Amino acid sequence: MSGTTVLRRAGLGLAVVLVIALVVATVATFTFVRRPLPDHGGTASLPGLGGAVEVIRDERGIPHLYADTATDLFMAQGYVHAQDRFFEMDYRRHLTAGRLAELVGPAESAITADQVIRTMGWRRVAEQEWDLLEPETRTYLTAYADGVNAYLAERSPSSLALEYTVLGLQVEVEDIAPWHPVDSLAWLKAMAWDLVGNYGEELERAAAYGQTGDVDMVAQLFPEYPAERNLPILPTAAEIEANAQLAADADSTASTGTDADASAPGGATSTEVLTTDATAALESTLSALAAVPHPLGSGDGIGSNSWVVSGEHTESGLPLLANDPHLSPSVPGIWYQAGLHCRSTGPECPFDVSGFTFAGMPGVIIGHNADLSWGLTNLTADSSDFFLERTYPDGTYLYDGGRQRLTERVETIEVNGGEPIELTIRSTEHGPIVSDVLTSTREAGQMPLPEISPPPGSGGFAVALSWTALEPGRTMDAVFAINTSAGADDIAAAAALFEVPTQNIVFATTAGDIGYQAPGRIPVREEVQDGVVPADGSWPRPGWDPRYDWQGYLDPADLPSVINPDSGVIVAANQPVLAPERYPDFGSDFAYGYRAQQIYDRISEMVETGPVGAEEMALIQADETDPAAEMLVPVLRDIEFADEDFADSELDADFVNEALDLFEDWDYVNDTDSAAAAYFASVWANLLRLTFWDQLPADHRPSGGSRWIEAVRGLLADEDSPWWDDRATLNVVEQRDEVLGEALIDARVQLTVSLGKDPQDWRWGGVHTLTPTHEVLGGDAAPAIVADYMNLPTAELGGGPSIVNANGWRADAWTEGYPDFAVTAVPSMRMVVDMADLDASTWVNLTGSSGHRASGHYGDQYEAWAAGETYPWPFSRSAVEAAEQQRLTLRP
Repeated sequence: MSGTTVLRRAGLGLAVVLVIALVVATVATFTFVRRPLPDHGGTASLPGLGGAVEVIRDERGIPHLYADTATDLFMAQGYVHAQDRFFEMDYRRHLTAGRLAELVGPAESAITADQVIRTMGWRRVAEQEWDLLEPETRTYLTAYADGVNAYLAERSPSSLALEYTVLGLQVEVEDIAPWHPVDSLAWLKAMAWDLVGNYGEELERAAAYGQTGDVDMVAQLFPEYPAERNLPILPTAAEIEANAQLAADADSTASTGTDADASAPGGATSTEVLTTDATAALESTLSALAAVPHPLGSGDGIGSNSWVVSGEHTESGLPLLANDPHLSPSVPGIWYQAGLHCRSTGPECPFDVSGFTFAGMPGVIIGHNADLSWGLTNLTADSSDFFLERTYPDGTYLYDGGRQRLTERVETIEVNGGEPIELTIRSTEHGPIVSDVLTSTREAGQMPLPEISPPPGSGGFAVALSWTALEPGRTMDAVFAINTSAGADDIAAAAALFEVPTQNIVFATTAGDIGYQAPGRIPVREEVQDGVVPADGSWPRPGWDPRYDWQGYLDPADLPSVINPDSGVIVAANQPVLAPERYPDFGSDFAYGYRAQQIYDRISEMVETGPVGAEEMALIQADETDPAAEMLVPVLRDIEFADEDFADSELDADFVNEALDLFEDWDYVNDTDSAAAAYFASVWANLLRLTFWDQLPADHRPSGGSRWIEAVRGLLADEDSPWWDDRATLNVVEQRDEVLGEALIDARVQLTVSLGKDPQDWRWGGVHTLTPTHEVLGGDAAPAIVADYMNLPTAELGGGPSIVNANGWRADAWTEGYPDFAVTAVPSMRMVVDMADLDASTWVNLTGSSGHRASGHYGDQYEAWAAGETYPWPFSRSAVEAAEQQRLTLRP
């Protein structure tokens, strides 16, 4: 749910639209549009500072802060974040506290989101974390909050952000509440939720089984990770050797496909727990959880690329590190670039760091200091499980053959312009019952299990969520520990604190080391012999059987890591750290390694011809080779059409063959001008529709990401698989080539309508577009004149899902019978760090540093980002001053 949906459902009246139209039409002169713009120059008072803090901004408004103490540094960071991004911060804290309706009014979607988030208790957990943190961390968080509040003091909502003026036309906008240090901690929960591991796959297995009743068919949708074809992060020598051999044989095996795994995940022999309408409770749970907004994004496209190359392969003799997190596009963008510098580093002020921050949190999330650079990608380790609970009307639930009492608490949701709503939240020992949130979910699970028939009047099934982020932790300590790390030991110590979200950390040092470290709080799951479902976390678990309970967590000291591998290259792009069969503790649901392998192959090709530099790393980030096309097009080229195939149609063979000819010399690159890329994307969407839609629930249709590439690869080798058959044609059993042919025909017809009759005129960029959308005032739901003002211009993009330049789109998104190729996930920023000369590093953000639409920095990086370009990234004081455009001095 977007903020725009919230605003729409709150209902903008005609009077509001007319007022907004007036505001936008006179934006150049209307004072309250420009009123929120902050002063970036001169001198300002910041009570509580121990000394003066300099804020030096470059031509893109990116600030570098210089202070004498850490508390002054973070107080100034809070002030600067509030200057440029306060509405974004305020929206985020309302979201994470389950208080959206308090901000936007009685919108159904906002109330539902609040109910789900309150049920999970994000804010409650954040409050519990406070006492666990190091005293220094609490000091930094408090200083940051003081800086935010100093900026808020004596400023009305309309002088803080235009968004408050707009909202004030519909709901009551009161004085802004002070920022609390826990507001920063709560944002970690939103991060963790958007980057949580496999809860979608867990529910999808259950849903697919509920439709097919066939464990083997479900397994074909979740094939084993192809470790010999797509290397894991830390490959074995045997995997590297097999990978090289497969590459050498690629031409001869390109069109053969591979066999899909036909066994149930985890070696299950049965799934009796899912043979009844228990699956309905799980489906309703998914619907409830879907109501939670995803500020970072969700789904297949959410991931990242990161890699590090040792000095033995570089021009300078020292490492290069690259990172580009793939998240949801928005304006303002998710990241805020900044430098945090102690004028003299030491125990009292240890920070000299620059990179990408989150507005609302102190510190740097991804970046480098004077000694070490680091990149993050989502580890996607399985950190959550759904437990089916047998509940009873007397407030108990079944566990280990007896009854346990449900715990309950009541919370009140305040609604701006509406009546308060009381919410009763029930929990078991496995966690909060998320299936209680909506009326439909409460009614979903009334059917008994075949093995455990409850007495008449039983409460039926409920679904509880176990998730590591619902236990208080010390991830905020880890942020500051990484900011001051100098080597592998420091990173390992920081990773032990970095509990959620689970992330891959790649790093490089000015001493010449490169390394990888897996952090995270990872549950231990015991094997269950003769269980009703696998106990590996891949399926929902029976809550009444204690054998399925978590048995603690993996010891951080035992998590995988490496320093200076022989290859001199580490690539982490959401693929498994180690092949899942070798290391099952992280689960089995990862990206299938296509991006990672493409990066690895490109680096290998480059270093064979000589040492590489930062420019080559940026070229790799822009790579647009499509692995789905590499897998499927060789098979599609063998499809032949003759006129007799169209005897009952107005079409003819030439009409389709004209499009099919686009594949003859295609290099599989999805650049904006490629006609073949446009045709393949449409074929891919239609193939997934024709193959799977008839046998999967609507909420679980194929998204088209890497798992679906691997699943289709396996099905290509099984021309008679039941997945090819269309259940709607009762007297016909379709086979592979019939489905492939129909996909080619349907795609040709669809693109003729959308892009024109001549396939040579088609362009991928003509349909694959991005419009960065304001999270509250943008989107189709807002009045067009408002959205046009708040959103950035539409850009044509190359790339696609499971491509290194990961401008993703969803194959399950269709509009009026046509695939929708609109971009849904992007490289939210790009950076390349040169450890030989930190001032030679480069970076770019999706939009700009400011959240104020009237600012010149609202979207001043967007054009360069869309073109794959980057900017110089100054770090040393001399480089920062050379790039200086404005200087603000904050004084006590």
